[in-house]
Amino acid sequence: MTHNLKNLSGTGLTEELSRMIMEPEFKDFSIGRITQEHRERYVVFDGENEYNAEVTGNLRFSAAGRSDFPAVGDWVAMKVYEGGQAIIHKILPRKTVLERQTVGMEGEKQIISANIDVAFIVQAINNDFSINRLERYLSICHKSGIEPVLVLSKTDLSTDEEKKKALEMLEKRESKVKYFLLSNRTIEGFDSIAGHIRKGKTYCVVGSSGVGKSTLINNLLKRDLLKTGEISPHTNRGRHISDHRELFILDNGGIIIDTPGMRELGIADSGEGIEQTFADISELARKCRFPDCKHITEKGCAVLLALEAGTINRSSYENYLKLRKEEEHFQETVHEKRRKEKIFGKILKDYHRIIRRQDEAD
Repeated sequence: MTHNLKNLSGTGLTEELSRMIMEPEFKDFSIGRITQEHRERYVVFDGENEYNAEVTGNLRFSAAGRSDFPAVGDWVAMKVYEGGQAIIHKILPRKTVLERQTVGMEGEKQIISANIDVAFIVQAINNDFSINRLERYLSICHKSGIEPVLVLSKTDLSTDEEKKKALEMLEKRESKVKYFLLSNRTIEGFDSIAGHIRKGKTYCVVGSSGVGKSTLINNLLKRDLLKTGEISPHTNRGRHISDHRELFILDNGGIIIDTPGMRELGIADSGEGIEQTFADISELARKCRFPDCKHITEKGCAVLLALEAGTINRSSYENYLKLRKEEEHFQETVHEKRRKEKIFGKILKDYHRIIRRQDEAD
């Protein structure tokens, strides 16, 4: 099978993946990118046509968890059948993965989207802005090598004092983060965001419900494709509308992914991302007296000395400890889960051995 690289490049295919799909192992497959995900049912676009798809039974059986299933933004190898149906056989290697701890399932990771270059983190400046939540997103982005960009939305509903306070907080704790001010109603700041989007690059829009993500994407698409909710007079927030992830190709060749609002953003194995987000604390931690210092009560802790001297922000320090604790708990949960699976596997193996001996005796 000959792959149409020109059509595929319009959906963000990289040079590395272009070389990979020309290998013999992919010659019998069609290549496409996941544009929609609906509870293990997918829509895949090959640059020309869209196909309704499911994963092959072997892929389903071998999956160790949710992160082993396709996600929006993934490149997949599939076989296409009559009627526009397709079966996904392989997930191509992911360049980046934006993921969080699965809500209500300890030790499990949920992929928000895959192969992302830039994440637009949207927060409503008037009542949703939170540096602590921002640092969660930053840690997740940094861990995967995704560029984070903050969008402070609903500036038309914010007072000058609210804007000033938010920007002062941002400068105090996360001064290196690129940000845009946006009003989806007056379109102030929209051109700056649109100008940041480049052909062939993939962007995702993440944030809590009702902060204006879908409206921003509608404006980028230049049509009302995504449903948006009316603003509540009590909360100044829109209702939650998006219930799935979806990928769109913009007129300028950029690719953007919409995601449902996320109330919880649990940290998984984001250790490196946390260290990068809190770079000043991480640098001090290397000077601590003990290599396994927890930076809580230990003598000779460089972080605590800096905290007492006022050279690091206390709120940032407290959030750093909180995220580190969540990450450690996640790792402990994963290890415990694997230990139990190993024990269960041994019990099952012993059971089959006993049954086999009984059959041989009969």
